[in-house]
Amino acid sequence: MRISDLLRSKGTAVATVEPQTTVKALLSGLAEHNVGAMVVVGPDGIAGIVSERDVVRRLNDHGTDLLDKPVSEIMTKMVASCVPEDSVDDLSRLMTERRIRHVPVLVDGKLAGIISIGDVVKNRMQELEKSQEQLEAYISQG
Repeated sequence: MRISDLLRSKGTAVATVEPQTTVKALLSGLAEHNVGAMVVVGPDGIAGIVSERDVVRRLNDHGTDLLDKPVSEIMTKMVASCVPEDSVDDLSRLMTERRIRHVPVLVDGKLAGIISIGDVVKNRMQELEKSQEQLEAYISQG
């Protein structure tokens, strides 16, 4: 299965913020969109990605003063990405090896979607269920 197949079923909407957005506004956006991360987009395209985990870790270091700082101070700048033609298995390996949970999908260098670890797990569960149904049908045919 390809990334494009996942995007076809889940959609291509991506929650984004600008680098100067405050962490407090980021948290509001995460809750509003019910997502765990947002892609940080600047004038030249993707500037980074920022997640709930980034906020929690920095809160430990900086306290509540962090809430008024821009997301550019806490975002991950080296963003792993994929393209629609990549396989879900390859993306799963990348997410596991690099311990990342959200990967933007790019088409011609432009943001075209985002895949979360939850999307990958859901897809794998569906594949396993389909395999089980096929095995049960084969066995029952005798």
